[in-house]
Amino acid sequence: MNKVKLYSRERCHLCETAREILSELQKEWSFELEEIDIDQDDDLTERYGIMIPVVELDGEEIEYGRVNKFSISKTFSEKKVEYIG
Repeated sequence: MNKVKLYSRERCHLCETAREILSELQKEWSFELEEIDIDQDDDLTERYGIMIPVVELDGEEIEYGRVNKFSISKTFSEKKVEYIG
C-alpha cells in the first residue's frame, strides 16, 4: 500500500484544508495517511517551515502550500496508486 505523509502544524488553515482533501481522497484511493507535526522536530521545522502543508507520496514531495485535490488525484494515477472508486 502506498504511504502518504502530511507535514503540517497546529493552527494552520492550509494544513486543515489539506487534511480534509486527503481524507476525501482516501475514499477513492488506497493509501495509508500519516500526519507529522513539524513543530515536534527542529529539522522538519527548518525544512518545511514556510512550505507547509507538504504532501509526500512514498518519499516524494508532490504538493505543498495550497493543496489541490485534482492535482493529487492526477499524481496518484500517474504513480499507480490503487483506485478504489
